[in-house]
Amino acid sequence: MEESFMEAVLDTAVREKTWNDVAEKVRWRHPIDVGEVRKDFPILNRRIRGKPLVYLDNAATSQKPRCVVEALTDYYTQYNANVHRGIHTLAEEATMAYEDARKKVAQLIGAASPSSIVFTRNTSEAINLVAYAWGRAHLKKGDRILLTEMEHHSNLIPWQLIAKETGAELAFIGMFQDGTLNLDELEALIWKQTKLVCVTQMSNVLGTINPVKRIAEVARRNGALILIDGAQSVPHFPVDVVGLDCDFLAFSSHKMLGPTGIGVLYAKESLLQAMPPFLGGGEMIREVRFDRATWNDIPWKFEAGTPNIADAIAFGTAIDYLSEIGMARIREHEEELTEYALEALRELDEITIYGPKDARLRGGVIAFNYGEIHPHDLGTFLDNEGIAIRAGHHCAQPLMRRLGVVATARASFYLYNHEEEIDLLVESLKKAKRFFQPWR
Repeated sequence: MEESFMEAVLDTAVREKTWNDVAEKVRWRHPIDVGEVRKDFPILNRRIRGKPLVYLDNAATSQKPRCVVEALTDYYTQYNANVHRGIHTLAEEATMAYEDARKKVAQLIGAASPSSIVFTRNTSEAINLVAYAWGRAHLKKGDRILLTEMEHHSNLIPWQLIAKETGAELAFIGMFQDGTLNLDELEALIWKQTKLVCVTQMSNVLGTINPVKRIAEVARRNGALILIDGAQSVPHFPVDVVGLDCDFLAFSSHKMLGPTGIGVLYAKESLLQAMPPFLGGGEMIREVRFDRATWNDIPWKFEAGTPNIADAIAFGTAIDYLSEIGMARIREHEEELTEYALEALRELDEITIYGPKDARLRGGVIAFNYGEIHPHDLGTFLDNEGIAIRAGHHCAQPLMRRLGVVATARASFYLYNHEEEIDLLVESLKKAKRFFQPWR
């Protein structure tokens, strides 16, 4: 299938760096018509301080197409009801739409069954679910949880907490100066006491696309499970959980055209069956007595209380939108944009760009520092030019220390961005330098 092919292409690129051959294999479709796509996003017509909005903060959250907003309105105005509990028409329609969204998520990531899809609030909650429901039951003193030096806090803090509670220890895969993982030490780091490997598929700072399939294979040989943080990967290129043979995958709706407040945990059904509930309450039970209870089937065992119905349904609409365009096309578009941006930014004196130099090793995320201008000052200046970027530590303080910086500026792209916006970014950066460093 398309997803597994794309993953194989990326892994091959990482291992063998046969760039020219690899690049041609993924360019089998027509490019995205960005002009037509932008018509679907009303917010892109905004002007900021009299200037057209240039939205380059997609790694934080994406904008929403009109159809997603309409899906929210349609639920609340046409069939607003609780799910799974009622036998009236509105309840049945809501339940059908909610569970249909679950099926769409499963199809998007190649999951064998919708039962392996648990709706959460976001990526952070999905990872916390694994940490507490799986970690408490399986980790003990002396066990190892292996992470990487480039993890988002969401894939670090839960493991710090559970390690402190269980006595497990944390270990980290290092990285090279170019922002790629040092997999030469992988076999040595994954030993018999390693119970879980947690790795981001794409760094939200460096843009690095990690060879998670290769890491999963090593983990499997050594009896460890693997959790993939897909917050930055699932929205941007094909991901196939069967092809990856991952045990857990976490990602969020709001980074892939959907609403906030809805996320996903994919887990192999056998793991979900064995894991105890994460939260207790209504809906996640089968039978309750005063002194004991039994649990609902998966995935509902992990969805206590009234779920985020409207946003789940609208998330399904966002998946329809992405699927119609094609995830491989989105990846190709962003790769071309990233290559264009890297070349343009490198023309600026005193700019430091973090992460792999080759666009085929990274996603559409570029973190940088520009001369002596603090990233927060730079972000404020660019906002006056109508350009939205992110400035700060990007919820990755250990990585910032590894890079030797306090913060960076970050521009990140999506399917509705185009080269003219990158040109505006570069010109505005030149203006910023003249403003902050007029003596140079």
